[in-house]
Amino acid sequence: MLLVGGVTIATYFFVAGGMRSSAEETSTRLAAATQRVVSRQIEQAVEGAASEGLTGEVAAAYVDEWVLQRIPERLSQGLVYEGSYALFVADDSAGELELAWEVGTNALTDSADDRAHALVTGASVETVPAQQSPLMGLLVRADLGAYVTHTPIDLPSGRPAVIDVVYTPLHEESILDATRLPMIAVAVIAVGLALALTVVVNGWVLSLLNSVRRAADSIDEGQLDVHLPEEGENEVAQLAHSVNRLIDNLRRRNEAQARFVADASHELATPVAGIRGYVNILRAWGAEDPGLREEAVSAIDRESRRMARLCSDLLSVIRSEEMVEYRSIRYDINATAREVLASAATRFIDKHLDFSGPEGAVWLQGDPDRIEEALGILVDNACKYTPDGGSVAVSTKRRRDRIVIEISDTGVGIPDEDLPNIFERFYRSDMSRSKDTGGFGLGLAIAKHIIDASKGTISVRSSLGRGTTFEISLPRERREG
Repeated sequence: MLLVGGVTIATYFFVAGGMRSSAEETSTRLAAATQRVVSRQIEQAVEGAASEGLTGEVAAAYVDEWVLQRIPERLSQGLVYEGSYALFVADDSAGELELAWEVGTNALTDSADDRAHALVTGASVETVPAQQSPLMGLLVRADLGAYVTHTPIDLPSGRPAVIDVVYTPLHEESILDATRLPMIAVAVIAVGLALALTVVVNGWVLSLLNSVRRAADSIDEGQLDVHLPEEGENEVAQLAHSVNRLIDNLRRRNEAQARFVADASHELATPVAGIRGYVNILRAWGAEDPGLREEAVSAIDRESRRMARLCSDLLSVIRSEEMVEYRSIRYDINATAREVLASAATRFIDKHLDFSGPEGAVWLQGDPDRIEEALGILVDNACKYTPDGGSVAVSTKRRRDRIVIEISDTGVGIPDEDLPNIFERFYRSDMSRSKDTGGFGLGLAIAKHIIDASKGTISVRSSLGRGTTFEISLPRERREG
């Protein structure tokens, strides 16, 4: 409403200003035209006196009489419809100005001082009315006042004389009056539309806020099946999209955690059940059968190591969530990669894999222990999912101000539908759920956390049956000088 009111007042102000300028120009034009008429009539009077042989004071009196009689007639014929006129003449050269004649309805004004000033300076004096408040012009009829020009006249008799040219801008005032009502009507309509639009928009926004509130209440209650409408291309739709994306992420995380709890419970229950079973076997027949005793001990050892691996993965998750301070030292990433490959070759010696690593030295600034942990997770996964006789390779290369590390294998690959989710905690694809190779869906999440904390990036590309390549990009060392 303030905006509409301000625009309306400003528009009326500019229109009124234009009308005042038009009135001033018309007043100036009338004053100039009147001066030409008076000068022409005086010239004709002087010529008439000369043609009749009049001279001296008689000729001057003839001219004065001509001016007093003929000029009002000429003004009435030509210009009275636009202005009003009054002639003030003194009885002698030092007398007070008195009205000689007037033409028009608004010729007389209270401007004695301005007339006297015009006589003293010998130049025209213009009187402009004070400006009316724009707000008043919107509430009442327009009144632009009267524009007056006092022009001194040189009479042949030498008597002081001043003619007032008064212009009342009735035409401009009528335009303002005609403009005022439509402008007010437009302002009222605009305010009404603005109010209606405000009500609609507020209702829409409040509806969305209520939906967001209900969604928040549902999330608080553990219900993640809500969805907000995302209609249109605006900030509200973007907010709805962000909330929906948050709900989807929470739903995926909830499902992943639920799946993890189920998998972890199953993984823990299986070795515990096996250990309890072999313990019972040992108690029943272990003392009499050495072979059975050895088999039971081996099974208990195998299952306990599986439980230890699960506990280690869970501890790694906890450590990755803590605010661990990373070191910043200069180290050779190629040497770190070769150490990781050597360790993997020892652990997976039975698979007869072909390992290849980078040669030479490439120096980085960072925490080599954490990077070695991330590389160990990726190489370990590559070895698990590569068939016997396959190959696992780690390579490094420089790319502008970064070092790119690629961990490639010739394994089973990752399905396309699983690629967007493999870095999520607790997520496992169907191919990674076997007892022999399946982990707990924690390794890749830990590796990504380490790479992110090292100001790097990690990505993956894979082809089923042909292998997988993980690409790590880390910032290079910046040497001073």
